[in-house]
Amino acid sequence: MRSKYVIFGSALVLVSAVIHLIHYLIFHDMHHISIYLIGRIAFVPIEVLLASLIIHHFLERIENKHKMEKLNMIIGSFFSEVGNDLLAVISDADPHLDHVREKFVIKDVWSEKEFADFEVFLKGYIYKVDMNKIDLVPFASSIISKRNYLVSLLQNPVMFEHESFTELLRAVFHLTEELEYRGDLSSLPNSDRLHLSGDVKRVYSLLSRDWLKYMQYQKANYPYLFSLAMRTNPFDKDASVVVTE
Repeated sequence: MRSKYVIFGSALVLVSAVIHLIHYLIFHDMHHISIYLIGRIAFVPIEVLLASLIIHHFLERIENKHKMEKLNMIIGSFFSEVGNDLLAVISDADPHLDHVREKFVIKDVWSEKEFADFEVFLKGYIYKVDMNKIDLVPFASSIISKRNYLVSLLQNPVMFEHESFTELLRAVFHLTEELEYRGDLSSLPNSDRLHLSGDVKRVYSLLSRDWLKYMQYQKANYPYLFSLAMRTNPFDKDASVVVTE
């Protein structure tokens, strides 16, 4: 492949030399050829700047935008298939959530500042889970049934473009394995339920943060998807998909 480029480049240089020779044989004006040649050579760095930096920068931005669109489609699929159900079940077992639940009810009038304030709140929020409020048998059955789907997401190379979402997938997959390896989930000792609570809280915190980022992305780019997301908010007990107003 490299030899083809060398031959092609050499051919172009040869053609250029032949054309300049023809120009000289016709007009016998070496002075003009020298001025033109030096001027062209002097412009080469600017051409490199335009082609390599500016044009490449815009092409890279377009490519990154397309990657983010694909990635957010996958993230949206994840929340539809797994994430929203997990958030609904886990958040219902949060003994402190009722005191701050209104903060989790995102509105279509939210500004960038309100999203930023909520992100700060989530980073400082103390995630608690009362495992006695989670029926592990149906909970495990639901998440284990999505195992193949989770594996397919982990195998998708696009995932590596989003570090926090990759971390979330690992946490969810780990929780899936913890639940799958246990036989009888209905009679676990308190010590084991305490261990599982750590895995559930990890998923809870990562889910909440990525859920917020995805809501913000939808609001900015796809208002119709954001409208549905607000009407199916897993944190909002009064949420209804039916539009009444």
